[in-house]
Amino acid sequence: MAQTPQQRRANDKFAKHEASKRGKPRTTTIKQSSKPSLSTGWVALLAFVVCGGLIFELLRVVPELWSATVSVFNRLLS
Repeated sequence: MAQTPQQRRANDKFAKHEASKRGKPRTTTIKQSSKPSLSTGWVALLAFVVCGGLIFELLRVVPELWSATVSVFNRLLS
């Protein structure tokens, strides 16, 4: 069933009233900066703290492994 002109006016009036209650729609979008939340220095410090122990442990273990490997080859060759 089609709307009568009276219904159409009433619907338009109601739509305008509801739109004014909601407020104006935002047409602009807020641009967010692509600035990282942590600076490069803090990232380097965190990487050192996390990976530093592993690096120091490898520096301690590698010479021991190397000397063990050399002693095994010396025993095999003698």
